[in-house]
Amino acid sequence: MRKKVMKLVVTFHTTSDAMAMEKICKERSVPGRLIPVPRAISAGCGLSWCADLTDREQILDVMKDVGIEQEDVHECLV
Repeated sequence: MRKKVMKLVVTFHTTSDAMAMEKICKERSVPGRLIPVPRAISAGCGLSWCADLTDREQILDVMKDVGIEQEDVHECLV
């Protein structure tokens, strides 16, 4: 079993927002990956963006730049 570490987890209102996040992050080489929402978090959509805590500003800047709205931003063990 893989050891859990603290990560930044961004949740979305809709699946289409999560999919748009994955597409724009791949295009712009933004670190992270799409994962199922961790059980410790309740979210409107079942997908979330997971990245290192140090990448928080870059991720939020990209989202603001392209108009993707997050539901919430969490720091949790993943």
